[in-house]
Amino acid sequence: MDYLSAIVPPLVMAVFFVCVIITMIKHQGGANKAREDAAVDAAFAQAEAARQAAAKDN
Repeated sequence: MDYLSAIVPPLVMAVFFVCVIITMIKHQGGANKAREDAAVDAAFAQAEAARQAAAKDN
C-alpha cells in the first residue's frame, strides 16, 4: 500500500500540470486577440496618416 501513497502526489501534480498547459493553449489568441490586433492596426494607421499629413505640410 506504500507504493500507492507514493505514486498519488506525483500523479495528481502531473494531471494538474497537463490541465494548466491545455488551458493556456486554449485561451491563447481568440476573439480578444483579434480585437487587440485591430486596435493596434488602427493606431498604426492613424499614426501613419498623421505622419503623411505632416510630411505634406513641409
